[in-house]
Amino acid sequence: MSKLITLLAKNRRPTQPRAFEMSGEDTTIYIYDAIVADDDTAEWWGGVSAQTLVPQIRNIKGGTVNLRINSPGGDVFAAQAIVAAIRDTGAKVVAHIDGVAASAATVIASAADEVVMSDGAMYMIHCAWTVAIGNSEDLTATAALLDKTDGVIAGQYAKRSGKAVDDMKALMSAETWFTAEEAVEIGLADRIAENAPRAQASWDLSAYANAPKPSASAGADPQIAAITNEHRERQQQRLRMLNRINPQ
Repeated sequence: MSKLITLLAKNRRPTQPRAFEMSGEDTTIYIYDAIVADDDTAEWWGGVSAQTLVPQIRNIKGGTVNLRINSPGGDVFAAQAIVAAIRDTGAKVVAHIDGVAASAATVIASAADEVVMSDGAMYMIHCAWTVAIGNSEDLTATAALLDKTDGVIAGQYAKRSGKAVDDMKALMSAETWFTAEEAVEIGLADRIAENAPRAQASWDLSAYANAPKPSASAGADPQIAAITNEHRERQQQRLRMLNRINPQ
């Protein structure tokens, strides 16, 4: 079973989440679920549908857009469609990572003018997934498409962080989970919010290889639990090496 389908199935919600609200010149967009391409998928699996959200975004003309993100990820092409619509608004865009920004959700966050993370939030980047069937030529073509997709995403992370594309690809290949402090250190986020509320929804992140394990003190928010000591040390060594190779 595809890891993407597993992610959607394990995080299916019975109703579609609130996604959009306006107040004066400010618009708030909630990416508080998995990201999916169309309304049919959202109806079946749950999730924030780009088919519905993108036309709403394209009606925004200037002002400030606040992206509130607590998402386990989803369809990267749907995320790219949301990114394109957000950029076309001409608005100032601030991404607030309230809980988890994983996978495709980080693609949306990376398009913001400013990325603000709540204390205890997490940010995860990895290589693209897909489902493929066919002969060797079909599968080779699919692999090439995945490589191109990873290159595009790595370029977006590199543009935001100031790091080299190859360095971002290496972190993607390792499925790297960043704490708020680590995301700021590497340049994927700009600052940690003070006294920001934490998102209460928890996600099943078992589709991911390196998802942090809930700790005894995680309470109602296992998705923002501390990384295990062993994982944290491996990640910090990788980040220290990256900063030595390509300092900001």
